[in-house]
Amino acid sequence: MDKTLAWLWLADAVGSGCQYARELLDLCPDPEALYEGLRSGREAPPFCLSDGAARQLLDTTPFDYEERLDHCLLSGIEILTPDDPAYPERFRDLPDLPLVLYVTGDKDCLNGRRYVGMVGTRRPGAYGRQAAFEISLELARQGTVIVSGLADGLDSEGHRAALQAGTPTIAFLGTAIDKTYPAANAALRRQIEAEGGAVCSEYPPHYPGKTTGTFLARNRLIAAQSEVLCVAEARLRSGTLNTVGHAERYGRPVLAVPGSIYSALSQGTNELLRTHRAEVLCRAADVLERLGVAAEAPAEETAVFSPGSVSADARAVYEKLGPTAQGVDALCAATGLPAGRVLAACTELELSGGAQALPGRRYIAI
Repeated sequence: MDKTLAWLWLADAVGSGCQYARELLDLCPDPEALYEGLRSGREAPPFCLSDGAARQLLDTTPFDYEERLDHCLLSGIEILTPDDPAYPERFRDLPDLPLVLYVTGDKDCLNGRRYVGMVGTRRPGAYGRQAAFEISLELARQGTVIVSGLADGLDSEGHRAALQAGTPTIAFLGTAIDKTYPAANAALRRQIEAEGGAVCSEYPPHYPGKTTGTFLARNRLIAAQSEVLCVAEARLRSGTLNTVGHAERYGRPVLAVPGSIYSALSQGTNELLRTHRAEVLCRAADVLERLGVAAEAPAEETAVFSPGSVSADARAVYEKLGPTAQGVDALCAATGLPAGRVLAACTELELSGGAQALPGRRYIAI
């Protein structure tokens, strides 16, 4: 028997986010031996199993999972189990570790690096987007692997920043491994996989179960893989704060970006800071200091930007730029210039060091 079949059999019985998974493996480290013991009648189901899990182990066999194993092999989906060297080391001691992890992309990035989680609201403001992207970009440039959930909003900003820096990034799904949610992030997922990153899920291809609770269960994996968890922007009641709770449970430090007291989007982060559940996050160096990593200085000194060195259009656009990201339409309205000239001016400012482009064709002054 392929031992992976026994792991699939055991993992399906106990389900994702099982609170007694570590206890179960301490009692029965070899699922193949457990199956043989149950089949022969020499052993009873482990006492820590729920009644439903015990019944499923008795009613099924590892051989029921041959079709799934074959499908994963043919589809390029890796199956990692706790006895696999490629299994994430940061998961091994969790009380609720995943017994099976499905992975697409490059599994090598799951170990041997520095890991920082970047999470936040799925409907952020420009402030949250800019903070998540810029902090993640600098962390990734320093070699840190950004960990998140491939969701809309700030998860995506973290992944995109890592890709721009040329550093692998890891996404944990709350869906089947062969499903991307939201579907609009399918291209982002392909880019993560193609550029040395990994996409991971506890849920098999064609997962038939309900997704109620699966996203909350995956949040613990984001927290567990992260050495530090960063929150860029979050409402007072959100799934982001569920991830924070897991980080606290695992002893992972939490850093939060402070926001306006008048913004509902920053109520969650401000509350984390007010109650001392998080430390202040204003720059990537705050995270690197928490990791005990010294930031590497840029290889070359960047020349100071001079407005007098650019065209009149570029100067006009530069005068309207600031620390808050603005789109082309807003800059057209502010300068009175047509879109083509604004875009040309923004490109000129980028090349001369006066502006930085953010996702969505938005710009800030440097």
